[in-house]
Amino acid sequence: MAEPTETATEEQSVVVTDLLAPASIVLGTTASDWEAAVRLVGGLLVAAGAAAPEYVDRMIEREHSVSTFVGEGVAIPHGTLAGKDLIVKDALSFVQFPEGVDWHGDRVVICIGIAAGGNGHVPILAQLAELLMDEERAAALRNASSIDEVIELMTPDPETD
Repeated sequence: MAEPTETATEEQSVVVTDLLAPASIVLGTTASDWEAAVRLVGGLLVAAGAAAPEYVDRMIEREHSVSTFVGEGVAIPHGTLAGKDLIVKDALSFVQFPEGVDWHGDRVVICIGIAAGGNGHVPILAQLAELLMDEERAAALRNASSIDEVIELMTPDPETD
């Protein structure tokens, strides 16, 4: 069992790009279905040292109980409460599926995986929601062609975000 460390609290200011390593960004790939997509984003979190491998199964469990599709072609899978003890550190992964993935009847082009201990997912989800509610930014992320572009688009603008 992993010991939770380096996790955000609701009171702390979160900058999502601080949690998103370039190695955890994959562009221009495909997945056969939502489960394969979740396994891919979850695998990136595991590879980043953010979660134990079993955390990916907790992400799948959450998706079976409630879809993590949030609109604008985006899904934000994260683990169930039972998976919190599998988190090592807060982190994000980002995968772009230009052809889209069927997500319980919706089309997902961007899948952002979250590993967050405690209540760390709350401020992370809040910041992601703010970023992705900007239709132009969401469209640009769906069409991003470089890792640097994704990081730039995911960086909050302190004057507007």
